[in-house]
Amino acid sequence: MYELKTKETDNSVIEFIESVDSPKKREDAYRLLDIFTETSGYEAKMWGPSIIGFGSYHYKYASGHEGNAPLVGFSPRKAKISLYFATGDTKREELLKNFGKHTSGKACVYINKLADIDVDVLKNLISQSISFLQEMYPDQ
Repeated sequence: MYELKTKETDNSVIEFIESVDSPKKREDAYRLLDIFTETSGYEAKMWGPSIIGFGSYHYKYASGHEGNAPLVGFSPRKAKISLYFATGDTKREELLKNFGKHTSGKACVYINKLADIDVDVLKNLISQSISFLQEMYPDQ
């Protein structure tokens, strides 16, 4: 049976941020921690070994696959900082037009540093993602 790797853990968010090699990335991670906490209203939790998540929701796909995931989150990875927002929402794409320097994948938005983006747009993306997921998965 498939085992989810990204589960909420009791690991310390602060210890994880302190383990980030780059001082600049560590500084950005602390700023992101403040922004995500303030905007989401949720306490930061570690998800798996490297994702800092906020809130959670339970999803179930038509295939029967189900699990829990953070509503939003980020990870200060070696190459880039990964930001996790809900996919499938057209408002996300609209907001990303004014976000600043980034690339995006299916579930992630990647930035080099916080100075490259508009923090107000980031706050809107966080709020929008949470609203979208809470509407999509209301039984939380």
